[in-house]
Amino acid sequence: MKKIVLTQLRKGFTLIELLVVISIIGVLATLLLANFNATRMRARDAQRKSDLRSIQTALRLYYNDFGHYPEGNSDGQIEGCASGATACTWGEAFEIEDGNTYMSILPGDPMSTSSTVYNYNYVSAGADVYTLSACLENPSDDKCAKSGSTTTPCWTDEVIDGGCTYTVSP
Repeated sequence: MKKIVLTQLRKGFTLIELLVVISIIGVLATLLLANFNATRMRARDAQRKSDLRSIQTALRLYYNDFGHYPEGNSDGQIEGCASGATACTWGEAFEIEDGNTYMSILPGDPMSTSSTVYNYNYVSAGADVYTLSACLENPSDDKCAKSGSTTTPCWTDEVIDGGCTYTVSP
């Protein structure tokens, strides 16, 4: 009887081993990407809240100078720039004719693909109050007010379930 000796060593990986490793990497990448997108969403929401607080401070400075808040127009813009009746454009300066600047730049929405900016609504019925609102992407945010309708999303170019809105007022 002759003894057969296998002297040949296996080098490399089998196809099954490679497929298992690739699928594990794919699952991990998917989990990381989903978490990364949620983090970016929360960061943009935090920026929106910060922007509204800054605009609120500028509106209070305007109130201190004139004894009332600026008017608003139907497009949700502040009517207080230049001569006092010109709508302030989001992304440009909030300043009046006499050179008084309340904000060097009225911030726009941090989501560059969004066609909607912040919304200013002035209510003058003796109370001299306003509401300043922004759409939030994270519906589980504790400051998020649901509109109750999924047919009227916050953004017109993408559907955000529930129309989550964050609002500040004086």
